[in-house]
Amino acid sequence: MKASRQARREAKELFRLCLVDGVLDVARVRQAVTQLTKNKPRGYLGTLSAFRRLITLDAEEHTARIESATPLSPELQARLRAGLTRLYGPGLSTSFTHNSELIGGVRMQVGSDVYDGTVKGRLAALERSF
Repeated sequence: MKASRQARREAKELFRLCLVDGVLDVARVRQAVTQLTKNKPRGYLGTLSAFRRLITLDAEEHTARIESATPLSPELQARLRAGLTRLYGPGLSTSFTHNSELIGGVRMQVGSDVYDGTVKGRLAALERSF
């Protein structure tokens, strides 16, 4: 379902109202959705659809996925968390996994930003250059 321009505008306003110090407040989101579904103003389904999309995008932007060739030490995990929080702000959730296919190095993804310092990534770049 494609939301109308008005629905997208209303969804953006709702989204802004649900932010507290730049971080999405879950209680405010629930309250906004409850109020919207209770009152059922004209075009509320389009507004809910656009609002859901904004929340999904925000969740992706505040989620960091970190892959490494070997399990990282707790100290290194804490340093990576601190550095990413400094770059992307508070409210960033991180998940660490190890993937032996990377051969060596670390790959981080935060939203659509990807930082690839892996041997596998470098070999793929070298292969593309030939």
